[in-house]
Amino acid sequence: MSVIILTLLVVFLTIVVRRWYRCISIKRKLDWVNHIPGWPLLGNALEFAGPTSEVLDRISSLFNKHGKLIFVDFAGKPNIFTTDYDFNEFVLTTHSILSKSTDYRFIRNWLGTGLLTSDGPKWKGRRRIMTPAFHFSILEQFVEVFERNGNILIDRLKLEIGNDSFDVYPYITLCALDIICESAMGVPVNAQLNEHSDYVRNVKLMLKIGMIRSTSIIKNNDLLYPLTLDHWREKRAVKQLHDVTYAVIDSRRERLEKSGGKAGEEVDEFGRKRRLAFLDVLLRSTSEGRPLSRDDIREEVDTFMFEGHDTTASAMTFAIHLLSLHQDVQRKVLEEQKMIFGDDIHRSANYQDLQNMKYLGCVLKESLRIYPSVPMYGRHTKEDVYYKGKLIPQGTDIIIYDYGVLHDPKNFPEPEKFMPSRFEENDGTRPYNYIPFSAGPRNCIGQKFAMLEMKCTLSKILRNFEILRPVPEHTPILVSEAVLKSGNGIRIRVAKRKW
Repeated sequence: MSVIILTLLVVFLTIVVRRWYRCISIKRKLDWVNHIPGWPLLGNALEFAGPTSEVLDRISSLFNKHGKLIFVDFAGKPNIFTTDYDFNEFVLTTHSILSKSTDYRFIRNWLGTGLLTSDGPKWKGRRRIMTPAFHFSILEQFVEVFERNGNILIDRLKLEIGNDSFDVYPYITLCALDIICESAMGVPVNAQLNEHSDYVRNVKLMLKIGMIRSTSIIKNNDLLYPLTLDHWREKRAVKQLHDVTYAVIDSRRERLEKSGGKAGEEVDEFGRKRRLAFLDVLLRSTSEGRPLSRDDIREEVDTFMFEGHDTTASAMTFAIHLLSLHQDVQRKVLEEQKMIFGDDIHRSANYQDLQNMKYLGCVLKESLRIYPSVPMYGRHTKEDVYYKGKLIPQGTDIIIYDYGVLHDPKNFPEPEKFMPSRFEENDGTRPYNYIPFSAGPRNCIGQKFAMLEMKCTLSKILRNFEILRPVPEHTPILVSEAVLKSGNGIRIRVAKRKW
């Protein structure tokens, strides 16, 4: 036993020393980036220790002290953190840095190497296959899904009328989960009606574990992580999530085969043409000569679930919070809604209605500026890259601190002030000041879908309820997990809307 322990210790120390030496080598080559003083071996890892509610303040403080380009050594993992406009534009637009940062490996057990986590030829091929799935002719079909699940949300919110305050986030996140499940897989999971289902619980667990691993010295290490309880929780959750996805894929594939390979052209029991799900697009791509295996399809469906659930829930919840505090903005949104819907204020929205909600779109953009759903995201250099003649060595993670970019007063005067009119007057110059959906070749492929979903859901809420400040007043505690959330919820009051 002692020999085994000694061997494991030697292996561990060898890995630590190699990682430390590699980090020092990269650090020396990045002498043109401001370096933060750190501890031996640990580097700057202690800067990120503590509760996730302090992460944004800690990172913002580092930028305030050291400038817009800083080198961060996370226990031997070299990173460039950036809020610099020119550098961000270079990183996001160059085809030399298309790989995601190494922290994305924490969700690969669930997502595999789908569109979000893959790189190279595989990513290019997947992007080419998936792009048609977000054509407006297909997105238009999902408005029905938004409406149906939004109606369930309204019925649930009616139970809160008259209460002093309640946390709206659980309602919104379950509605978003229902929408993305039905849109991605073509089948409802009824999360709003069964919020304690295993699927809902496992999705939440995977999102939480991903963030914990990125900030924990022990769980960040692939050698030590299997010794933790979270590793075994993750294995169980991933198996259950994959079982659900595989079952749906097999069912839809069987239906495809029965329809002669024409996914989306079969009809339901009432003779109506079935709506395409993203899964159907993947299956149809297979039948049209671009074959995807069962595992390939599962990766992309699970990726939709990850990217399209918590991000939109976060954005909608913070928008509701801001609207509760700014009644003048809420009234202006209502004026636009009245112009669109006229006397039939509670009718279902259609695709053109959502396109016409210009001011509501500005509200959502400004809300995403103040509370970006993904406050930071990363790239990784697979080869040496040169920026303005300066070397970015192979093996460097580059973390774009979007929260800092969006709160920089040089980019947005009075950055803490909620002013949707910024985006009515936006002239389009310096587009890399506003990148909540990333930018360049690896921008968010689903951003149009997300904006339609958020417009439809918020429109329905606002046409049914007045959104009021809570009693007593409520200040969100920002928690930077994989997605930005409020650690103490988002508390509001609602009253029945009178027209």
